[in-house]
Amino acid sequence: MSMRKGAWILIGTWVLLGGPGGGAAESPALGEPLTSRSVSALDFTILPDGTGLPEGEGDAITGLAVYQAQCRLCHGDGGEGGPNDRLVGGRGSLASAEPVKTVGSYWPYATTIFDYIRRAMPLYAPGSLTADQIYALTAYLLFENGIVDEDTVMNAHTLPKVRMPNRDGFVWALPEEVR
Repeated sequence: MSMRKGAWILIGTWVLLGGPGGGAAESPALGEPLTSRSVSALDFTILPDGTGLPEGEGDAITGLAVYQAQCRLCHGDGGEGGPNDRLVGGRGSLASAEPVKTVGSYWPYATTIFDYIRRAMPLYAPGSLTADQIYALTAYLLFENGIVDEDTVMNAHTLPKVRMPNRDGFVWALPEEVR
């Protein structure tokens, strides 16, 4: 056995046994225990066919105001990029030497946009947006990427019907009826 492999085994064993105290019952004192309420707030699944989408609705016009207040700081004006990922543009770039992966160029389903925003955004307060705000933001991002019109209303019925530009750019392990 090499020295390097032996060192990794020792480190792994040390971590599994709980570090310097050796007792697995010791806690690293990180974070706070989850409550059943906090778990239930994230206990949802949204499928590509729209299963799991909540009631509510929004359009790009409303979404612009939400974007300016909640997203612009990190993603820049119009989703063109800021300290965090660019959300707009990049169409036709995936096969190039410098692909630009955005909502409009990469993501296969519009329902995924809603799901991601609902779970993770805004960065400083995930889960704080209402369903109406998330539908409006989703409509705004779809509009900015040239996928829907500005006045298209997104809701649990219309969002799954949006055909994303890169929908066929993935190889799926999901049954056809789920896609």
